[in-house]
Amino acid sequence: MSLEHNYTQILTQLGEDVTREGLVDTPKRAAKAMQYLCKGYQQTLEEVTNGALFSSDNSEMVLVRNIELYSLCEHHMLPFIGKAHVAYLPAGKVLGLSKVARIVDMYARRLQIQENLTREIAEAVQQVTGAAGVAVVIEAQHMCMMMRGVEKQNSSMVTSVMLGQFRDNAATRSEFLGLVK
Repeated sequence: MSLEHNYTQILTQLGEDVTREGLVDTPKRAAKAMQYLCKGYQQTLEEVTNGALFSSDNSEMVLVRNIELYSLCEHHMLPFIGKAHVAYLPAGKVLGLSKVARIVDMYARRLQIQENLTREIAEAVQQVTGAAGVAVVIEAQHMCMMMRGVEKQNSSMVTSVMLGQFRDNAATRSEFLGLVK
């Protein structure tokens, strides 16, 4: 069965008339939207980084802040929306700037929980760059908590993963956390 057919069934089971004007093309649009929102399953780390790794003598922190992210929680398939801050300490190689954002997007565009998303991004940057350390902080608002359940509109969740020197060196970790505040 197609995704479009499944959306038709969902709408029908919700009590909707899928033949009414506003819903005639909704199953097709919903299927297309879901495929886009989950396009990370069709991508690989090699494709999104596309060889954009360059030699560099720089060993100082590289930080990309405020990378917007949109994901779907794997528990309710409702959006969580936020921003990621990604830093690494180069060890002879730097990654093209846009590739950090593409890594965030690839993992965010899968059914996820924020805790795992944070770790996947950190481990991917580590794998690609061979960095001496990687740090990722994500702050997001979860529609599953805002639209249903406890309905708390002003809550946000913050997760962090520190690898290598960011985990082992308090000064490096403090510098990173100070820069992302």
